[in-house]
Amino acid sequence: LATAYYKSGELNKAVDVYNAILALKDTEKTAYFLRGTIRLEQGDYEAAIQDFDKTISLNKKDYGQLISIYQVLEQNGYKQIGQEYLQAAVETDEKSMTDYERGRINYYLEDYASASTYLERARSAGDEEIILYLGKTYEALGDYNYAASVYSSYLAEHTDSEQIYNQLGMCRIQMGNYEDALQAFQAGKNVEDNSMLQTLQFNEIVAYEYVGEYKKAA
Repeated sequence: LATAYYKSGELNKAVDVYNAILALKDTEKTAYFLRGTIRLEQGDYEAAIQDFDKTISLNKKDYGQLISIYQVLEQNGYKQIGQEYLQAAVETDEKSMTDYERGRINYYLEDYASASTYLERARSAGDEEIILYLGKTYEALGDYNYAASVYSSYLAEHTDSEQIYNQLGMCRIQMGNYEDALQAFQAGKNVEDNSMLQTLQFNEIVAYEYVGEYKKAA
């Protein structure tokens, strides 16, 4: 219900729903996070920060939620504040974090050298998200060849990852390798139960334009 109000632009009504949820269950951290997100969009920074602090206090080791808070702050012009949350988590919990958690947080802190070190250690787990962050870290370092090899190595054994196909295509576009980028996007489109079909189709259009196939793009 709150999401429906939010998507229809009725932000105050969405906040009212989250207020009602929290009146019934004051440990519902997702409601705090989403209410904080709306409050930030409304320009109520102080109230938003209170909600984000409460969200974190309910599960300090939920680093995925912490990154979501960072992303919301970054999108609304408070990137430095978001990075302060991440830095505080690293300073407090680093010893208890997995290599993947350390690597992912360092990626958003833009400490790509540290991120690559931790993510390389975690790579043997073969998890799709680890591979995605590892490749994106090398892209941020400007090493597109190695990033592409990370994605390609994963896809050699896992042909059902539309996310990795899409990122491989984007990486190859940065390399100026447009034909191979087009192939990556098309392979991604062939994955069953595809969650990124629209994104892949858009990127396929862009790749067709780069190779001069304007009729196909149209």
